[in-house]
Amino acid sequence: MTDHAKIVNQLRALVLLTQTEEQVARTRVSQARTDAVRRELTQNADNAAERTRLITAELRELGGVPDVVTPVVGRLSAVLKATFEQAEPLEEALLQDLSLEHQLHDRATYLKVLGQAAGLAKVERLAEGLVAAHEATIEWLTVVLAEEALGGPAALQATPFQQVAGVAARAANAPYRFVANRVNEALDTAQQRREAAGDRLGEVAGKASTLTDAVRETLSVGRAATLRRAERIARREGNREAADAAKAAREELGDVTADELPVKGFDSLSTSDAAKAAKALRDPHAIRVLIRYEETHKNRSSVVSAAQVALAEVAKEAVGVDS
Repeated sequence: MTDHAKIVNQLRALVLLTQTEEQVARTRVSQARTDAVRRELTQNADNAAERTRLITAELRELGGVPDVVTPVVGRLSAVLKATFEQAEPLEEALLQDLSLEHQLHDRATYLKVLGQAAGLAKVERLAEGLVAAHEATIEWLTVVLAEEALGGPAALQATPFQQVAGVAARAANAPYRFVANRVNEALDTAQQRREAAGDRLGEVAGKASTLTDAVRETLSVGRAATLRRAERIARREGNREAADAAKAAREELGDVTADELPVKGFDSLSTSDAAKAAKALRDPHAIRVLIRYEETHKNRSSVVSAAQVALAEVAKEAVGVDS
């Protein structure tokens, strides 16, 4: 196969993958935790659309057939990807996004060398721009995954289905049954007890809808009180692991008291001072607790964004990315 034919083939593949990248970015916009991330994702999608245009123009210039089917296939691929990933935890969806970016990066690198070998300076410049763009996106996704690994909350929020999938995936390794039993003991009515009795941990992995009902029930029926009760009972019985799990569940829901926050007098701080204090935090757990508390109470976007910046800095340090 001649270098020219190889270049045309790579351009065609890059159009398809870049179209998919654009659509994925647009589906991620709705999962953005802050306005800043939402704007960044929107810009990423627009940049991908521009890259699609440039690649297609180069393909046509080299004699490739006009592209009509590929964008449609790209959109379909993204829709299917977004649909299937709802059944898996957020981290798995992000890892797939990262895999897509690596493939784009590697193909662009290959295209650059092909352009050099063929003496096509325009193809080489196009490829260099693609490589730089995908390196930046790979770095961003790597940091988002590191944030999630540090306990989050990450720049992207899991959809309700992904939250359920994440809980199900962790169920085998968590003392969930103990906490669930204690929560069930705190429910008042016989009907609630009957509903909760059907939500056994062993059925979670195969019955996402059952877990969804259990989550909704816990949230709607005195979630803070039931979790606190479970935590007290667990500590009284010496089950530290279960008690910590109950406390972690409270923190995830933002159900903590002011004296449990990592910043003293946080509620009395002005918005600017609260944002400054949040940005100064370096412990991932402390940052997570503060973000959840702020989101469920005053929900000041500047404070949440400042805390998210702090978490991103910690995540960059964890994966060796320069700030």
